[in-house]
Amino acid sequence: MSSPPIARNIMTTKLVTLSPQMDIFDAIGLLLKHKISGAPVVDDEGNFVGIFSEKDCLSVIVKAVYEQLPTAKLFAFVSTDIHTVEEDTDLLSIAQIFLNNPFRRVPVLRGEKLVGQISRRDVLSAAHKIMAVAPDQDTALLYLSSLVERSEAPIA
Repeated sequence: MSSPPIARNIMTTKLVTLSPQMDIFDAIGLLLKHKISGAPVVDDEGNFVGIFSEKDCLSVIVKAVYEQLPTAKLFAFVSTDIHTVEEDTDLLSIAQIFLNNPFRRVPVLRGEKLVGQISRRDVLSAAHKIMAVAPDQDTALLYLSSLVERSEAPIA
């Protein structure tokens, strides 16, 4: 039985990243320029700080109107309570994280350092590739389920 793919094999490593000290207007501009819904925020040493998303951008707009925008620095608006995974986290565990949470991306860390990011689409793509090697389409999902013994399943 082959083992399920792990984060290191399915993560995206070429990322647009933001600095906690950058101007909020510049950060929003980068998201718009690259047509992405959010980006990881890392400090000068590459340590993961959090995520700045479109939802955080909306918070900036509301706070600017109602609270006179307390600061123009990005850090004040970064989501820091973020679910992360390590490079050896398996596909099924990552899929379960997405099922249980509303976010669209999961940062992949090596210690405190950001090394990649996995999106919902990355998980779907990896699962689709696994199913594509099944003997026929009728057994593709059964083939996917056979990657992990029930006793080793990451989810109950």
